Amino acid sequence: MLERSATATAPADRLDPVDYAVISQGVLAAAREMGAKLIRSSYSTIIREAADASAALFDRHGNVVAQAELIPMQLGTMSEIFKACLDFHPVELVRPGDFYITNDPYSGGQHLQDVFIYSPVFHDGALVAFAGTVAHHLDLGGGNPGLTTAAADVHAEGLILPPGLYTFDRDWETARGPGPLQRLIAANIRVPDQTIGDFNAQFAANAIGAQRIRQLCDKYGAATVMAAMDGLIDYSERRFRAALAEIPDGEYVGEDAVDDDGLTDRPIRVRARVRISGDTIEVDYAGTDPQVTRNLNCPFASTKSATLTAIKAALTSPDIPFNEGAKRPVTVRAPEGCLVNPSYPAPVRARMEAAYRCFNAVLKALSQVVPDRVIAGGNDTTHVTSISHLNKGRYRVYLEIYGGGWGASARHDGADGVDSALSNCTNTPVEATDMDFAHFRIVGYGLLPDSCGHGRQRGGLGLWRRFEVLADDVNFAIYADRFRLAPFGLFGGTDGQRARCEVLRDGEVIEVRSKDTVMLRKGDILTLYTAGGGGYGDPAERSGAAIAEDIRQGHLTPAAALAAYGRTG
Repeated sequence: MLERSATATAPADRLDPVDYAVISQGVLAAAREMGAKLIRSSYSTIIREAADASAALFDRHGNVVAQAELIPMQLGTMSEIFKACLDFHPVELVRPGDFYITNDPYSGGQHLQDVFIYSPVFHDGALVAFAGTVAHHLDLGGGNPGLTTAAADVHAEGLILPPGLYTFDRDWETARGPGPLQRLIAANIRVPDQTIGDFNAQFAANAIGAQRIRQLCDKYGAATVMAAMDGLIDYSERRFRAALAEIPDGEYVGEDAVDDDGLTDRPIRVRARVRISGDTIEVDYAGTDPQVTRNLNCPFASTKSATLTAIKAALTSPDIPFNEGAKRPVTVRAPEGCLVNPSYPAPVRARMEAAYRCFNAVLKALSQVVPDRVIAGGNDTTHVTSISHLNKGRYRVYLEIYGGGWGASARHDGADGVDSALSNCTNTPVEATDMDFAHFRIVGYGLLPDSCGHGRQRGGLGLWRRFEVLADDVNFAIYADRFRLAPFGLFGGTDGQRARCEVLRDGEVIEVRSKDTVMLRKGDILTLYTAGGGGYGDPAERSGAAIAEDIRQGHLTPAAALAAYGRTG
């Protein structure tokens, strides 16, 4: 969190309550509008269709005030990443038309493909706020199109943009065309048309957020708007602390593990010790396994985001704005050099696999004190693939993140075939891939019957997606998880089905590892299967009506229902 300066504003407690309500909701609405602008303006399917991007508004000190409800993983630490920019270029240096940019995992960022851009908001010559966006870019260079599974270090994963301060009409888009920063980025990536288009969408989203803040300042005055921002942050903190104060004090431990590091069969353990004391909570990852040589390492910013998401989802109300105030009662620690706080220059592209194990470990710990507020294990992985092709000197890169089954809860079955909580991406429609890519086509897509874990509440179903490869020399890269270690059930619920990936070639089925790169050829059939969610509670307690409905919907076969529940209704 950044400290507040001594700059005078109207005290939040002296604001007219109606003005505060209107302004705070206006700021929240502006952040949501930024998110919509970003997605609708983007070029690549990973943002335009899958919505792998986020947006937020900050006060003039860099504290998050309001966020679009998009990708929790990208949002939880946007202020820490912004602070890294301020460490190199203090806010006093900022002028209208400037912007900060970074993607450096070792200067507060997450992984290289997530690029953060922050634009200042001035009103009558005074700095009043910042608008910020982050987007997952389709390709930022590196050793393999789309994603590099065998990177030896972070430098092999793509272009690193250290925290920097630039001027838009000098460095990005000049009167004579692309500026030097834009040309530098375009020269280092394989699909510049799409990627530069996505950067421009970020600038457009920042511009609409800045416009909305200036409109509020025109109507209510900058001092009142800034005071309302302070009030919204304080409101979130009060409610977050009140929610934590209802949880019994104590220390609780949870563990989960990534399947492997892509080189060996050894699971990589993540251990979370959760301490609750009054209206504060601390999560310590001491005891987590050391960092690995492959790209499974999770930068500390990502670890904090995953931890905050688990705590907010399990212990607080969804209507509490997720801003700087919600983070004040939370402390996160991890030993340097471990999987969830790696030392430079460890590769980090697939950091989401370890981040999800942070999420799972925290929920397992909390299940000991608030069992009715947590969910069982689910697909809980970034099951991401890249299918790329070089034809006549031009790359086509398809990147997508696939959903699966969610873990069941005390009151509800797990959701079927949707992305997991930290990512929250949507699927890319088949029609969009047909329009954009000629080196493959999707020939099958659906839910996986019988893939759920069983219990009083069943887990969600995984999904499958099948591709026919239409050209030779197609590059397929994948990083995923839950291929070896199944999503766990809770309180008597059974585990969900594991994920897998295979290629059918000339009548032979070739199993693909969860972290791998494979060259495909024309005629190959590639099929992805994601994991199902774990069940919650004793299967004997599931109602006959729920079992019968699952069979009627095709979620369960009669044989699977008999095996799991001893009955079909």
